[in-house]
Amino acid sequence: MSRKNSSPSTPATAALSRAGIEFAVLTYDHNPSAPSFGMEAAVALGVEPTRVFKTLMVDMEGTLAAAVVPVSGSLNLKAFAAACGRKKSAMADPTSAERRTGYVLGGISPIGQRNPCPTVVDESALGFAAVLVSGGQRGLEIELAPMDLIMLIDATTAAIGAP
Repeated sequence: MSRKNSSPSTPATAALSRAGIEFAVLTYDHNPSAPSFGMEAAVALGVEPTRVFKTLMVDMEGTLAAAVVPVSGSLNLKAFAAACGRKKSAMADPTSAERRTGYVLGGISPIGQRNPCPTVVDESALGFAAVLVSGGQRGLEIELAPMDLIMLIDATTAAIGAP
């Protein structure tokens, strides 16, 4: 594991630097055969899985949105739809998610997306001084204050995670 605040190397780190937000970049050797990229990051970095958040792209009747939930659980699609004022939602097509965000699966960051979309962060993030989200590539995590994340991406919070 390595921890550094270096010059921007992804759209996510560039956006954070432009905004003047304090963050740390954490890297680890990514194993392409890992069954869960998020849990891989938590274990490799020695961080509680409840503090590491994954970004999932969701399709709400043709409109893409992002859900940011702890890697220790899953997304409650009904709760997510309700938080967005919709009746139903489904996981987005992987190709559509990559095209919309400009990131590859396993490295989708809620920050610096090619085409930003409505985002909901699970309210459990507010219980931590700092959380980790993908930095825009596999093996790269960003640690920052949850309120800085929410403010930068203009997200809302709701109970959208499921254990």
